[in-house]
Amino acid sequence: MCHTERNVLVVVMDDENRVVLQKRKDVGLWGLPSGNVEPGETISEAAIREVKEETNLDISIMKLIGVYSDPSNQSFTYPSGNVVHFIISCFLVEIVGGTITPCSNESMDVRLFYQEDIPLKDLITMHPKWLEDACSTQEKAFIR
Repeated sequence: MCHTERNVLVVVMDDENRVVLQKRKDVGLWGLPSGNVEPGETISEAAIREVKEETNLDISIMKLIGVYSDPSNQSFTYPSGNVVHFIISCFLVEIVGGTITPCSNESMDVRLFYQEDIPLKDLITMHPKWLEDACSTQEKAFIR
């Protein structure tokens, strides 16, 4: 079964340029905080809510990194066989409060990683490109 979801993905960086990653229970891989946009919610509200739910951090949105919708690289097959085509709005944010801790039933662990220490072999397939775009000096949002 295949369906489309409108989601947000959030690149959370601290003042040392470390990135927040969560180890997800559903796939057993590390990934950036992300989730569905709920009915009646803006994408920025969804980003703020998802980060709080998954990491216990309070954030401030700095910029829109991009919108990603190409089905050739925005589709993911879960262990259950379910295929999802994601349309992602990706934000770069800064931490303004809270203490990092896994606080949802979706996360096995939540940590800050220096970019050179990110476990790429255990990272969700689509996430390295979003990290690369977040670190780009391009001012204009990516449309991919």
